[in-house]
Amino acid sequence: MPKSEPTRLVDAHRLIGPVPFDDLPEDPRPDMDRLGIDRAYVTHTLSLYADPRAGNEALLELDDPRLVPVPVVVPGAAGAATPGNVEVVLGWGVRLVRLCPERHRWELTGPTALRWLAALGLPIAVDFEETSPAQLLSLARSLPDLRILLLNPGYRRLRVIAELMTEIPGLWLEIGTVNTQGGVEWLAGHFGAARLVFGTGAPVADDCGPRYLLDHLDLGQDDVDLIAAGSLEGML
Repeated sequence: MPKSEPTRLVDAHRLIGPVPFDDLPEDPRPDMDRLGIDRAYVTHTLSLYADPRAGNEALLELDDPRLVPVPVVVPGAAGAATPGNVEVVLGWGVRLVRLCPERHRWELTGPTALRWLAALGLPIAVDFEETSPAQLLSLARSLPDLRILLLNPGYRRLRVIAELMTEIPGLWLEIGTVNTQGGVEWLAGHFGAARLVFGTGAPVADDCGPRYLLDHLDLGQDDVDLIAAGSLEGML
């Protein structure tokens, strides 16, 4: 029997749309139903793997309160940004944006990106493989009020993650890939469950593993509920 069942479950990191390198489901809702996920923050696959503009347009046409859009933003000089300016992003009314500096070839801590992120004032989600500890530290020092959700941290770099969480109070961690025994509990003990967020990265990544992990955490119900939904709402 599971040790803990979340009262409410929100996936902070899910994809919607076709995946160019595999035959995976485009609609996340059947799998969400199967795993008892009430709501998911979703990014369109076109925005990640092809055209951020087209992917964002498709994403913002979604009309289901269970699927919360997380568009991809590409800061840049005039004519090189997606969308064209900060005002467009603010007009979307989204609560979270995703950054892919490595994939879309721009500097996370460059002057243009810093100006964009300061003007947006929105939390950002970024994959650990898209950046580096040094860049994250520099970003946080330049924009100390910025809220950062670090996706796909893995479990092999927990010492680095711990250092980042110590130095960056505005850093939250998605736990879907922290799949080592006691890893999430160790992080919760040092930094609090309020900075740990449930997410899967599905369908590119497995969603059953993170769900199983959440159900079997050796934590109290209040901490489980924070990780399952409350921490993300607190960050946003």
